Amino acid sequence: MASGLLHKFLHLTSFRSPFLRTAVPSVAAAFALQTAVGVPSILAQTERFYDASGSATFLAVTVLSLYLPSLRARAAASLAGAAKPPFPSLLSLLTGAGRYAGGLHWRQVALSAAVVFWSVRLGSYLFRRVLQEGHDSRFDEIRRSPTKFTGAFVGQATWVSLCLMPVLAVNSVPPAMLAAVPLKFTDVLGLALFAGGFAFEIVADRQKGRWLQQRREKLHDEQFMTRGLWCRSQFPNYFGECTLWTGIATAAAGVLVTRPVQLGLGFSGGLAGKIFALAASFVSPAFVSFLLLKVTGVPLSEKKYDKKYGDREDYQRWKRNTPKFFPKLF
Repeated sequence: MASGLLHKFLHLTSFRSPFLRTAVPSVAAAFALQTAVGVPSILAQTERFYDASGSATFLAVTVLSLYLPSLRARAAASLAGAAKPPFPSLLSLLTGAGRYAGGLHWRQVALSAAVVFWSVRLGSYLFRRVLQEGHDSRFDEIRRSPTKFTGAFVGQATWVSLCLMPVLAVNSVPPAMLAAVPLKFTDVLGLALFAGGFAFEIVADRQKGRWLQQRREKLHDEQFMTRGLWCRSQFPNYFGECTLWTGIATAAAGVLVTRPVQLGLGFSGGLAGKIFALAASFVSPAFVSFLLLKVTGVPLSEKKYDKKYGDREDYQRWKRNTPKFFPKLF
């Protein structure tokens, strides 16, 4: 039965456009997974698995988009009564001829791996934090309202879908078309931005986690974090987050605008196709930046800390002397 449903789903999403063939089932999977976690969470009024489910959805949707062509090929072989082709091996990239082998291109694997590493790291960090603290203060009011709590899970599915757009776009391109594009400066720049942003976020989170642990152990009595990267930026973890998604978008856009890849996506290589490529790539960091700077991250944190410490001179001095987002160098 499960196999039949999968074949039906793949048939319904077998669009002429390579991008839609990957994006539609991937986005559908994101909303389905968030629904599966959201319904019991809303009924139980618990946010314990909210962040972990978001990271798991990033992981699952990324892997699905990478292997969708193989799933379609295996489904077609099954219907025809032929032998199913094997799933492509990541090791084939090291042993295969040329720039791709086994149905995958190194760019697809690199960008997908970047998301996998990020989602596993962030998901485990946030899950440990909510277990230690017992709750997430962001949901103190939301969890009691089924409508608002539903909106949070819908928002998370939207967040996953928009953030992954550049990866979905690259994974929808036939590997042979990607192999026709030599290594570009944007490949190097994009992956370097991802690595730098990822490292910045990890260091900021670890510094904050160590500071909180020391406060619980009564090794200091500081009420707000002003050490390490937190004296360079008020929100260094958010800066790292936006930077790493900008890196993924840069690497994706650099190859998506090339003529071989444009043809692989079904475009003629004209202006419309390039605009689509840029939009699909940079909607990711644009949405992340808007979400963190204008909706959830910075506004909620500022409201919380301004209410607690707004009358303290040391807090006001830290806010005046520390950039809100871009870290100061000196």
